[in-house]
Amino acid sequence: PGICMIQTVWPYLAVMLLCAGIFPALERRFEWRLFKVMPPIVLTYLLVTALSVSGLWQINEAIRGTQANLIGRLVPALLFLLMINCDLRAIFRLGPRVLGVFFCTSLCLLIAFVATFLLYRNWLAGDAWQPLAALSGSWVGGSANMIAVKQAIGMSDSLLAMSLLTDALGYSMWVVVLFSVAPLAGAFNRWTRAQSSADRVVVELRSPASATPDSVLVWLGLALLVGTGCAALAALLPTSSMISATTWTILLATASGLVAAHTPLARYPGANAISSALLIGVVAVLASQSNFEGIGEAPMYLLCGLTIIVMHAVLLILAARVFHFDLYLCGIASLAHIGGVAATPLLAASYSRSLVPVGILLALLGYILGTGFGLGVASILSALALP
Repeated sequence: PGICMIQTVWPYLAVMLLCAGIFPALERRFEWRLFKVMPPIVLTYLLVTALSVSGLWQINEAIRGTQANLIGRLVPALLFLLMINCDLRAIFRLGPRVLGVFFCTSLCLLIAFVATFLLYRNWLAGDAWQPLAALSGSWVGGSANMIAVKQAIGMSDSLLAMSLLTDALGYSMWVVVLFSVAPLAGAFNRWTRAQSSADRVVVELRSPASATPDSVLVWLGLALLVGTGCAALAALLPTSSMISATTWTILLATASGLVAAHTPLARYPGANAISSALLIGVVAVLASQSNFEGIGEAPMYLLCGLTIIVMHAVLLILAARVFHFDLYLCGIASLAHIGGVAATPLLAASYSRSLVPVGILLALLGYILGTGFGLGVASILSALALP
């Protein structure tokens, strides 16, 4: 280990806070053109990922535990705060368009998986189709769906490592792209002749007043208390391969925020400021978990993963043109598949706070359908793999 390697929690937390704050501070002070192309949240993600891969902090038990605790507690707290100014009735005005984008994204991924396998079939001999089938379960749902598909098709643990690595690298790259494309929304929507979902769901900011020291403390304390309470309650609820304790926590935190949004509490200032700070902080912690060890062992699968994402993106853009989908809904639907229930609300919040419930609903729908999708892909690939 290097001399400067961080091995304890407090220096790690200090670096996370600095990384989360530095780019928003620079944007506010200088208004560089760079920030129109690469929003602060993307620059934060890239900086922390680079520091993680360079080995600035040691991934020991203490730091790994801190990362898990921060994500486990801050994400529900953040979702509670994001819901405070949300009007659920406005979400329903998006209607079947949301489901249309979701199923178009699923179809684009199905075509991309099959076409990629056909493209690289000569280099994927024997049971080498299996990691792609497991990956397809994860890229519609999540890791639980990947494991379910692995068990169902009898895939070995050594091949599972290939799926996990391709999943991690593909997801990390795609998150950066989706956060980065936000400034292109206007041009994209004109090209697809679509109205922005953010305009369809106009969020009423009920707390225009600036945050004060007391409101910062009250909101932060309340959000953390709600997040902790939801996690404790989730531990008592039944779980399955589709619905984990984490899923319950996120649903309960979201519901708590929606309830609070219809009380006088919603008029208390500061929720927006705290949620903005927490959002970029959570993204920094997520990026700090980046680990690309073993990348040299799976170049073929990494190439397959990259090809699948590019094909999926191209097909989804063409579908957007035909069906007049807007960029925000396409991005949220894509990450709801490839990213899952933890990352999708964060992307939705960076696009427009009013779309956070859409992100959560689509990510949960992906979890429900992921295993079935993965088994469908497995049956197609196994048939194509036959000599």
